[in-house]
Amino acid sequence: MQEQRKSVSLSYNDSLQNLFGNYDENLKTIEKAFDVSLTVRGSEFSLKGEEENINKVEKVLKHLASLSANGYPVSNQDVRSAIRVVSEDTEADLRKVLLDPIQVPSRKGFVTPKSLTQKNYIEAIQQHDIVFGIGPAGTGKTYLAMAMAIFFLQNRAFSRIILTRPAVEAGEKLGFLPGDLYEKVNPYLRPLYDALHDMMDIEKARKLIERGTIEIAPIAFMRGRTLNDSFVILDEAQNTTSEQMKMFLTRLGFNSKAVITGDVTQVDLPEGKISGLKEAHVILNDIEGIKFVHFTEKDVVRHPLVQKIIMAYERADNGKSPRQRYVERLTGGNGNSNSEPEEDQKDQPAPIKADGS
Repeated sequence: MQEQRKSVSLSYNDSLQNLFGNYDENLKTIEKAFDVSLTVRGSEFSLKGEEENINKVEKVLKHLASLSANGYPVSNQDVRSAIRVVSEDTEADLRKVLLDPIQVPSRKGFVTPKSLTQKNYIEAIQQHDIVFGIGPAGTGKTYLAMAMAIFFLQNRAFSRIILTRPAVEAGEKLGFLPGDLYEKVNPYLRPLYDALHDMMDIEKARKLIERGTIEIAPIAFMRGRTLNDSFVILDEAQNTTSEQMKMFLTRLGFNSKAVITGDVTQVDLPEGKISGLKEAHVILNDIEGIKFVHFTEKDVVRHPLVQKIIMAYERADNGKSPRQRYVERLTGGNGNSNSEPEEDQKDQPAPIKADGS
């Protein structure tokens, strides 16, 4: 495709240097992401590259310059978030994504969505009582759910937060691990503590846990309970069995909300066991009040190399990731819901028909 040239003029003021970043780091990030050449003279930006990419760069620059002019400290992470958003949807309003923080202070300021999917995820949690966040590690599924839980707790929408995970990891069995029950399960719950401590002082979190306002426990501890007035997060849900998922979902009581997160490509259950997360996606997908939000490698907000690593592993399997194959099975591939299942679909539950068969 033929290269195009375009000049973009931005109001020059002291805030423009904030947009550039240290040693023009932000401009270099934009150049690399969209494969364009970008030079600056005063307030004039000269762009060279494919027309579609130039238009995206123009939108990113204008939106970020506007934010910077209004006193917003544009970081390199903000630039990467803007790139992600515009790459997904050129019509998206970057201001609504980047300037819509959840009022939960963390060590790095208020929590904000970093992609359109994250924005949709937050809105889904606000609007639905049960939300499933499905996608690869590093996309913010658990972190944002934790932020929303603390936000609701601070605003007295719920009286407690319950965090739970299945105690299954890479084939390890609790009976073979050293220590008492707490020592056995605590390593599996560590990621939940990490997310909590990133948003809340450790001492404050400890007091809330001691009072029972925040509870962190394996999913087996949910059996027989009714969870009223609670914000409940089930993490690593791909490692729940069918029975555990049904048990968990039916614990929900009055004035409660549940967020279930997991990655359907990282199942550590014993062979022959059906993942409760996969089954729930098939059975519950059309129920009003339940929302499924799907993340992809494009939503990864960890180190930039993490996204490349995930994509490399997915390309290694004949160009199709387990996630892609799974989504195709759910939709029947090319929209045909009656297509034959693939060989690796043997552990998938059959959808329930309207007549209950």
